[in-house]
Amino acid sequence: MRGGGCSEMSRKNRTQPSGSDSAGRFTFAENFAIEKTIEKMESFEQEYRRVEPTLQKWISFLLFKKKIRVLGLQNWVKEGPNIVVGNHCGAFKDVAILLRIAPRMIFFTANKEIFTPENFNRLILKHFKRHLKDFGPILYMLLRPLRNSLVRFVSGHITRVGTIPVDLNGSRREALSRCQEYLRKGRAIITLQGRGRVRPHDPHPYVSPFKRGPAILANNLYHENGISVPITPLALFGTQLPWIVPATIGVNIGEPMFIQDYLKDDFSQTIENFRNALEDRVKALFLELIRK
Repeated sequence: MRGGGCSEMSRKNRTQPSGSDSAGRFTFAENFAIEKTIEKMESFEQEYRRVEPTLQKWISFLLFKKKIRVLGLQNWVKEGPNIVVGNHCGAFKDVAILLRIAPRMIFFTANKEIFTPENFNRLILKHFKRHLKDFGPILYMLLRPLRNSLVRFVSGHITRVGTIPVDLNGSRREALSRCQEYLRKGRAIITLQGRGRVRPHDPHPYVSPFKRGPAILANNLYHENGISVPITPLALFGTQLPWIVPATIGVNIGEPMFIQDYLKDDFSQTIENFRNALEDRVKALFLELIRK
């Protein structure tokens, strides 16, 4: 891993991530719960080890009829802070795949709605309708006992294993702050880019335009803490196919990238430069994946 260091870039260029303080912020109760979770960070790994046997059974269920093909697993950063960025075209299957193949404990950023059973059930129904049309609600009801067990397991443990909630419709300032805290403690976080589905009318249906978050995280830690965080790009393909449909899911993991290789005199230029580079690299990895 490359060493850290401080740049001559002025502090005024190191602006905070954009977002409104008044719109989309977490409630007091949510913030209190998250803060209590942060105080228990040393127990995240312990909690994960406790639930991992059950988790792996659920992963096998979620990946039913799916085979896995992984390229570049040697590029995964085995220890120390790491940001993993990739396309997000397969909803829960993207998460399940990464939990299955990761050689270390990983922490996800996730839609805050899956942290409560009611909202999680609503998202599942929405997913079934999108992929299975009129049969979606029928399958949703047929799977009710199993679905309720899965929802209780995920919503009951997601905070205790350190997952970082993200408000997709509001400010992401809180999530970025907690990501930085995790990285300073040497953890690996996953920030998938997109809404978990293929978008047929986009320029690249499988790789949505990247957000600025990963680049801002790397930039802030490099300049404020002297930490050079490797960002590992990866591409996923096959997760977009519906559950129970036989398929091979491919994962292509690239070599780590570093913010200091993309520094410009201006903060915004640096972030945009690195954001573009990460997105382009994931697109290239995706192309490699479908050609092999």
